[in-house]
Amino acid sequence: LGIHALLIVTVTLSPVTATARSENKIIGEDEYPPLWDLAPENLLDFPVKGNKIVINAWNYQERLGVYKSLLNSSAKYFSAFGPQNIGNILWGLPLQHGWQFHTGRLADPSGVASCGYEDGDLLCQSVRSWWSCMNYYLAVIPFLGAVEAGLFGQLPFEVEILPPEEQKDDFCYSVADCWSRMPKLMDDWKTFFEVNNKAASSATFSSFKLDDALGLMWKAHVTSIAYALPKFQDRLKYLSYPEADFGEAWSNAVDFIGATHFSTDLLTVNNFQAFLPPRMLVEGDVLPSISGFSPQQNKVLVSLRALHEANDLTGGLLLKLWQKAMSTKAGRKIGRKLIESLTSS
Repeated sequence: LGIHALLIVTVTLSPVTATARSENKIIGEDEYPPLWDLAPENLLDFPVKGNKIVINAWNYQERLGVYKSLLNSSAKYFSAFGPQNIGNILWGLPLQHGWQFHTGRLADPSGVASCGYEDGDLLCQSVRSWWSCMNYYLAVIPFLGAVEAGLFGQLPFEVEILPPEEQKDDFCYSVADCWSRMPKLMDDWKTFFEVNNKAASSATFSSFKLDDALGLMWKAHVTSIAYALPKFQDRLKYLSYPEADFGEAWSNAVDFIGATHFSTDLLTVNNFQAFLPPRMLVEGDVLPSISGFSPQQNKVLVSLRALHEANDLTGGLLLKLWQKAMSTKAGRKIGRKLIESLTSS
């Protein structure tokens, strides 16, 4: 069951070669996260107060601006992989965040506040939202790691992240604060940006290996999730059982997807996100026939749950076997060829 589920997930979410699709693809507004054009372009577009660049990461548009600054400043690394920065492997982060916003997953699920709702502050991201809190570790930590790595050059001001109104101890707010509290996470993200920056500035930039960059990015990504998952376990109580179950299954699947060095460029991520739930799951949603979901969306949810259950039943052995199979470039290449043959058939 586990292997079967794993193959279904991998095939369904397989990264169809972005280059082949991008040749005749016109990039439109639908490919970008909601409100992308309105997000701050770079760090100096954020407010400067008391000699500090101040960012409210609990506002969707400002957190999106954090991603936008990362995409813009790292574009030089990925210029060989498509025009308009479409080959940048950091697209997976803001696109996932945009999907969370669009589907209502960043709003207050407890019903206590109007944070994130149209009749309140639509751009507010709730600290009670499991998705918003998990995403903090895939937004602020990569961003501060990039600051430390020198991605933005010599900044004239320090960077400060504003705390939420409650649960403040669950987060860090500056480069120094994050280094002291979660050095492993910061080091993984800093390393990703430093290695790419070194490759981009060297005479051997032509030998830049996308697979290596994806490996470093996914290493940092899964480390962030592994750190945040137990920290925000209490936030799951605000969600319906089907939604909480999906959230945990999705977190588990990221380990499997990351091991393949899944391509996270603009077109590939847009392609696979079409198979994710178009709204929050609610009580009464029963797989494999959730009303309003496409057959593929239902299939992905079934597969994610089966994969999670199988990995749990084997005590994590399924993931270890998969990671071992994907631990070499040759193994990943064979895996991708298998995926492509299954997809084409």
